Order: sequence, then structure tokens, then C-alpha cells
Amino acid sequence: MILSDISRYLEQRGQATLAEIALHFDADIDAVRGMLEVWMRKGRVHRRMATASCSSSCSQCEPALTEIYVWGSVPGDRVRLNVSGCRQDKRSS
Repeated sequence: MILSDISRYLEQRGQATLAEIALHFDADIDAVRGMLEVWMRKGRVHRRMATASCSSSCSQCEPALTEIYVWGSVPGDRVRLNVSGCRQDKRSS
């Protein structure tokens, strides 16, 4: 996995969680985060947190599932993400 691989992946998808990117490249989450920081410094990738995606602030979801990276977005844009497997959803069933 190199920087250009991550850029192509995000360009094609538009956005992805840290966990999705790490899974796709079969890589360590911290290694992926470090590579994404390079793109963030260049202004090509922006990080968003999906803390309100399940309409709760329970903080029980895996952090790598709520850390979203968006390719080419302008800071302040809203990101819509359905966090699958949210623990809040399971409690309300």
C-alpha cells in the first residue's frame, strides 16, 4: 500500500471510514492513519467524525468506524454515514 493507492481508493469511493480503508488494504489502522495525514496536510483529504450518525452520543461505537475520510471535500461539508453495527441501534431493538 502506498499513498497513491489510498488516493485512488478514496477518489473512487468519495469517502470511507478508517476501518474500511485498513480492511481494504489489509493494513494496520495506525499506518493507514499516518498515510491519510499526508493527504490531509496537502488538503486533498479531510477527516470527519460520525459521532452523531446514530442520533446519539453514546461513544460506544468503535472509533475506527466513526473516523471518516473524505476525498477532495471542503472543510465544513456535512458527511452522511450510516455506521453499521452501531451498539446504540442494537440496544433499542
